[in-house]
Amino acid sequence: MEQKILFIGLGIMGAPMAKNIIRKGFDVAVCDIQQNVVDGFKGIASTGSTNPFEAADKRNVIIMMLPNSDVVNAVLFEKGGALETCAPNSIFVDMSTGSYPKLMETAKRVVSRGHRFVDAPVGRTPREAITGNLLVMAGGEADDILALDGVFKAVGDTVIHVGQIGCGLKAKLVNNYMAMVNNALTGETLSLAKAVGLDVRALAKLMSSTAAGLGQLNTNYPKKVLAGDLTPDFPIFMAVKDLNMAIELAENANHKVQFGRVAREEFINAEKAGMGSLDQTAILDYFLGSQ
Repeated sequence: MEQKILFIGLGIMGAPMAKNIIRKGFDVAVCDIQQNVVDGFKGIASTGSTNPFEAADKRNVIIMMLPNSDVVNAVLFEKGGALETCAPNSIFVDMSTGSYPKLMETAKRVVSRGHRFVDAPVGRTPREAITGNLLVMAGGEADDILALDGVFKAVGDTVIHVGQIGCGLKAKLVNNYMAMVNNALTGETLSLAKAVGLDVRALAKLMSSTAAGLGQLNTNYPKKVLAGDLTPDFPIFMAVKDLNMAIELAENANHKVQFGRVAREEFINAEKAGMGSLDQTAILDYFLGSQ
């Protein structure tokens, strides 16, 4: 069946994504609450509207890139929503980053009306949205993901099918959890460097070549705990020792550190659990065992 796409949500990410899908030759209608944004697609999109009911007429692939799950539900289910006029057996693709429980309820309601549902949030920045180099994390049935392959490849250079419905959003949120924690940790660490009299830029350059900056997933985890090897390159008891000394350094500079204290507590707990002589990456097994 020919894919007649409706792209809803033409914000900083959605607008360039929609344009990249159009450039690949797809039949794309667009919808956004702002008329001036819709007007920017005149002569490019098949049709444009601020009304989901009107824009979804006989469309069979409904893509949403919206601020949150409540807006998605309003666009779909409120009177005048896209579900009222779309084609039978349409594929609904939520590329937003929203609430997991609300996403699953939305998917259930869409499927109950005879349609299909895929969640496919994206990673990276507006720069990659413009160039078509986003990361697409897709959750849904394999046949539905395959049917959307051309669309996904129009917006991203990396498309990963991470599991069933909901797994795309799970992957995005878990990834962002780590990214934001690392962001805050990096800020705290560089502020510690300044507090103890180090040049921040020099230390940033130094750490960009070590596991501290490169990240455990790019250095130690693949060759140690993820490979099933916990023989110590750097054991947990040494991690506790070094954290003790780093925290002491911070205290001597009257500088508050939080992440180091949290990490030390967990490494101490792992040591108490008999894991002190194992590689530092065994902290993963400690967390898995505590679930």
